[in-house]
Amino acid sequence: MSVYDQLGDSLDSPLDYVLSQRSASVHQMVREAIRRRDVVLAFQPVVYTRRPLTVAFYEGLIRLLDDKRRVIPAREFMGVAETSEIGRIIDCLSLELGLVALREEPSLRLSINMSARSIGYPRWTETLHRGLAHDPDIGERLILEITEASAMLMPDIVAVFMADLHKRGITFALDDFGAGYTAFRYLRDFYFDIVKIDGQFVRGISGNAGNQVVLQAMVGLARQFDMFTVAEAVETAEEAAFLAEIGVECVQGYHFGAPALTPPWKEDADPVLLRPRPAGGAPGGG
Repeated sequence: MSVYDQLGDSLDSPLDYVLSQRSASVHQMVREAIRRRDVVLAFQPVVYTRRPLTVAFYEGLIRLLDDKRRVIPAREFMGVAETSEIGRIIDCLSLELGLVALREEPSLRLSINMSARSIGYPRWTETLHRGLAHDPDIGERLILEITEASAMLMPDIVAVFMADLHKRGITFALDDFGAGYTAFRYLRDFYFDIVKIDGQFVRGISGNAGNQVVLQAMVGLARQFDMFTVAEAVETAEEAAFLAEIGVECVQGYHFGAPALTPPWKEDADPVLLRPRPAGGAPGGG
């Protein structure tokens, strides 16, 4: 009996079958990479709009290496993996690698992605507590990015989780802001320190009047709730100039630096990094 026959009525069309096969293939690739420990972080700078040569912090982006040692970005597997146990393990590995980087470079400020689904996952919690026990000051240099879509799945749980970790100095960023159409009433309850504006509103912004209005509204809303703003996917000087003009505080994108497996502080460079800030505040000094 074929796999398709075994799945039977759960597949409505050949397209469903193709998608299910791709999902299974992605899961297998991820599992194999994890088994080989071929999991790394790529580091991308987030810079101040008014001082674009000054890095506010870095984002640590999870990458897998396939069996041919090719680098696989998260967009190729997280969509399939996020809702499963594999997604929880990836979040644990991201945090573990991020904590290692923070221990190795005392001047580093680093953001790490996680899904709200990982809140309460024992291995993730143990990884964080172990890292903070080793060096409590790490909490003041760690930023946890939670996607807007996953935060909206369980807003009450996310709010309690954030309130608890804020006490340990950890900063929180709402990732992909605008992509999931947040219920804005939750913003006040969440107390996110940073909002990262989704790239769909940023690309070509200097010539898109509609997105300009939306983006200005987002910046105004963030300012109302005392949240620091970061625009994602900035790829041109024109985009960066417009974002600075409307008051976006930081920008991230290929115009300022691609994600790099070897970060500046491992290239005998002196990274210009933000000093640790008090618990609960935004990345100051901008």
